[in-house]
Order: sequence, then C-alpha cells, then structure tokens
Amino acid sequence: MANIEFDVTDRSDDLKVITIGGRLDATTAAEVRPKMIELAQGPTKFVLDLSKLEWIDSSGVGALVTLYKRARTGGGDVKVAGLQRQPKEIFRLLRLEAALETFDTVDDAAAKLAG
Repeated sequence: MANIEFDVTDRSDDLKVITIGGRLDATTAAEVRPKMIELAQGPTKFVLDLSKLEWIDSSGVGALVTLYKRARTGGGDVKVAGLQRQPKEIFRLLRLEAALETFDTVDDAAAKLAG
C-alpha cells in the first residue's frame, strides 16, 4: 500500500491490534476500509495503534468510524492508542473521543477492553 502501514496482530482470541501508520487519506482509506470491514466480522475487540499515523483526513476518519460501527454491531469494541500530532488534533476537533475512547499506549487500551 502506498503511504500507509496496515498491520494486524492477534493479542488474544478476541483481541486484535491494528497498527496504522503514514497517511490515512481518501486513497489509503479506500485501501484499508475493506480490510477493516472483513476484520470486524463477529464479536472481536480492537485496539487501533495510531502511534505511527502522521496525518488523517475526513476519509480516514470515516474508515475508523466504519470499523467502530461494524465492531460494535457485531458485539465487539474499539479503543484507540498512541495518537500524536495532527491526528490527535483532528480527534479533539471532531470530538471523536466521545465514541472512540483514546489511551496513551496499546497496553492501556487492551487492559480496558479486557475489563
């Protein structure tokens, strides 16, 4: 994928860490959205590790919200970890923390999902 890193790691049977790095814009969001939809089948919990995400636009936000909505509909959940710089500011401006709870680290987000 051009300008985007997208890796999935199984943390446990029902917890996956999705690492997204680079730029999440209209082009790259179109590439990752189908993968997110596929991953969100069933009651899986996700930590979005965005510590390597440098830039996000409205299409990128839409892809993250799609994952969140699909996961919640299927009985799962999504937490966000590691927001930095511009993506952190976008989350703040759009008040996304109201739905997508944010944490400093993947471990903190995973602990919250574990209950």
